[in-house]
Amino acid sequence: MMDASGTAPGPLPGVRLQQPPAGNSLGDSGLARQLHRADRRKKLRALALTLPLLVFLVVFFLVPLASLLVRAVENPEVANVLPRTGQVLADWDRDSAPPAAAYGALLADFSAIEETAQAGILARRLNSEVAGGRSLVMGTYRALPLGENLSPEEARARLIEHDARWEDIEYWQAIAKNSSRWTPDYLLTAVDLKRTPQGDIVKVDPGEAAFSDILARTFQMSAIVTFFCLMLAYPLAYWLSTLPARKANVMLILVLLPFWTSVLVRIAAWIVLLQNNGLVNRFIMWLGVSDTPIPLLFNRVGVIIAMVHILLPFAILPLYSVMKSVPPNYLRAAVSLGSAPFAAFLRVYLPQTYPGVAAGGLLVFITSIGYYVTPALLGGPGDQMLSYYVARYTNVEVNWGMACALGGVLLTTTLILYALYRKVSKSELSLG
Repeated sequence: MMDASGTAPGPLPGVRLQQPPAGNSLGDSGLARQLHRADRRKKLRALALTLPLLVFLVVFFLVPLASLLVRAVENPEVANVLPRTGQVLADWDRDSAPPAAAYGALLADFSAIEETAQAGILARRLNSEVAGGRSLVMGTYRALPLGENLSPEEARARLIEHDARWEDIEYWQAIAKNSSRWTPDYLLTAVDLKRTPQGDIVKVDPGEAAFSDILARTFQMSAIVTFFCLMLAYPLAYWLSTLPARKANVMLILVLLPFWTSVLVRIAAWIVLLQNNGLVNRFIMWLGVSDTPIPLLFNRVGVIIAMVHILLPFAILPLYSVMKSVPPNYLRAAVSLGSAPFAAFLRVYLPQTYPGVAAGGLLVFITSIGYYVTPALLGGPGDQMLSYYVARYTNVEVNWGMACALGGVLLTTTLILYALYRKVSKSELSLG
């Protein structure tokens, strides 16, 4: 408001104008502390909710994996039972005859064995290196005592007199080779390599190489199962994605229904279906395709059929989740712009479902390479996968080191495949 002279009037006498309050530093710091405490409470609450899951993963997943990897390189059998002998043989060249002191140390170590089980563990380990090691160790252990307060030369003479095989250098090489508590031998054997008595790493003889063929067979069968699962799952998932929500939910329940049935029950059902007088062969003969039953059981065909049936839902679900997120208008727009329906499907729709194809294929493949029950019950001797031999070394031959080494190979393969999947998915996202 202006006065007659055109200037703004001053403040009235006795009236003080109040300035806007400046920022209260104490109030701001108190608010910041409250926000910090609230954020910390949220983090603690989230940690408390996830802590049981973290503990479960550490106890039942990470700890067993770590123990598996440690056991794959652990070699305590000889080091625990023959500590003195290992020390004497540490400086041995492993080409000439062992020193006489090694015989004295060996006899002292045998005399210190308290339980027969320890001798049995030693005998089994040496027998895996040299044929006849079990009988040599157990025969010597049962013949104790061979003498007391013997000199190294006398101990050598007594041992050779008891069993002339103690003069053979190959048994001493096996003891010297396994006198360390840690060894790469199990891992090397899992990839058809071996360590010579002198410590060099070489390939095993062609007649002894087995695990490379078994690993290749495992990958081959897993790839075939993955291919057929994707071929069957893709059109089925596409059909499910086009259904109304209520019908799609009902069909998904039917897809998930096999998960509610035991794997052994499903395998037993396939044994009934695929046998010579089963429904499948009867149907084939009724169609006139063959006059005699087709062998579908205890061979690779039966294994692949059963594995595809069991693992098919693992391919359908990722594909369905991705296809539901693809707008159907894209295909109609491509067709309306002049593209043929099949070309529009290949160029517009299919590339958008690649993440589902990759996720479903990876899930099926990783699950397949660890399969044991289905090949063991439906396959023949030449159809067993790597997990079968893990179980064999665990339950039959009681060779935990070899079983853990083969398990480590499967674990490494799984991690490599997952890393490749992550790399491919990231590159696709960056290109998109």
